[in-house]
Amino acid sequence: MAQPLALFLYEKLLPSGQLVNRFQDKGYRVQSIGAAATLLDHADREKPMLLMVDLESRLNDVCEAIRQLKKNNSTAHIPIIAYASASKTTLHEEARAAGATLVVTDAAILVHLDQFLDQALQLD
Repeated sequence: MAQPLALFLYEKLLPSGQLVNRFQDKGYRVQSIGAAATLLDHADREKPMLLMVDLESRLNDVCEAIRQLKKNNSTAHIPIIAYASASKTTLHEEARAAGATLVVTDAAILVHLDQFLDQALQLD
């Protein structure tokens, strides 16, 4: 059986680097994307089970990338877990409005990863 794929979009190593390791420990294949502009094409081509995106970016408009993924018929179904520090409430709100499946703090993501994965991957 093929390993499920999780795509990551991030710039900062913490907590994203730790998350990548946790996903690999859970048996996921992981691919990291550095540019939000390529996320839609990459997700469309690779068909990941899940997207993990760090909202805090100096180089990327992550919320716009989420919006584009959710507008596209071939990627709209992919669950997106977005995370940022608790002080970035505007980013949290913008990510929810863009269509992120779940928006959490970067402190909580490591502690509650299993619960967040269960919640994001639930089938309706």
